[in-house]
Amino acid sequence: MELLSPRSGVSQIKPYRPARPAGDERAWIDLSLTVNPLGPSPKALTAYRHAATGIHRYPDSRQDKLRHALARRYDLDAERIVCAAGSEDLIQLVCLTYAGPGDEVLCHENGYQGFLKAARVSGATPIIAKERDMVVDVEAMIDRAGERTKVCYLANPNNPTGTYIPLEAVQRLRAGLPSHTLLVLDSAYAEYVRRDNYGDGIELVETCDNVLVVRTFSKLHGLAGLRVGWGYGPRPVIDSLNLVRSAFNVSVPAQEAAAAALSDVEHETATHAHNDAWLPWLTHELEQLGLRVYPSVCNFILVRVPTDPSLGVAQVVEHLARRNIVVKAVGDYGMADCLRITVGREDENRALVAALSEILS
Repeated sequence: MELLSPRSGVSQIKPYRPARPAGDERAWIDLSLTVNPLGPSPKALTAYRHAATGIHRYPDSRQDKLRHALARRYDLDAERIVCAAGSEDLIQLVCLTYAGPGDEVLCHENGYQGFLKAARVSGATPIIAKERDMVVDVEAMIDRAGERTKVCYLANPNNPTGTYIPLEAVQRLRAGLPSHTLLVLDSAYAEYVRRDNYGDGIELVETCDNVLVVRTFSKLHGLAGLRVGWGYGPRPVIDSLNLVRSAFNVSVPAQEAAAAALSDVEHETATHAHNDAWLPWLTHELEQLGLRVYPSVCNFILVRVPTDPSLGVAQVVEHLARRNIVVKAVGDYGMADCLRITVGREDENRALVAALSEILS
């Protein structure tokens, strides 16, 4: 008797492995996940608590309040906005909507692993273009695109490298892709970028019929635990995604808290100020310890541990764990000698540097 088996691509999916040890209830300094060290917006917390009295009801399936709040904040057409349970939910919805067996999904080396998972869940074949020193190579991506390419994912800025490519390069990528390919711009960290030549992709959506921008409330707004993401794209693309998504995919408290977070400019300003101060500080301190720190425009950094037979990533991670500090090893991304470290609170950043000094000095 033939046993029931999942789609072939499912067996190729790498399971998510949290950096924090399972079942360990110590008071960890967790710098493994790219959360907002200041926590959520106070306005979002108030809205969340108020919404708790209505959790016996189903969420608004049209997501009207949240979509219109986004439209007002970013001067967008609310009918071209779709919301989901985090940006990863949208990333998977794209492949379920536009790709399948026999199709190809174009990704970039060292890019977000959720792209590969989305392709494999849908039955499509992921195609990976090489990068140049942790930066997306647009020409390499164009070279790998073809008639079977239905979706192209670009994380800009990229996780876990923290690097980005300028708007001009994104425009060049769009122009070089087949017209039947949907370019999905994962702009989860867009709010952190302080570069004049960067664009989150919204302007491309306004001039193209096959570009979708994906954003999240998990980073700047500090709502990672609520799982709220949103996308902006051409009306036909948004309409199609709405047909595929679950009607109630964003909970009542999540919609209310996200809408309130958009009005909390003070929280955003404080978050920017914190990151603008501590990202360069952390970069400098780790470079002083002999680590290679890749330039980052996000709220985290990627560091390369020097090659040493007696001291590698595993030893560094183990040492930090003994100090109740957890960071993210990124071997699953093909970077076995690298760590991704989130910018934490001042006390957390100083504790990290002190612990690394013990083992690297």
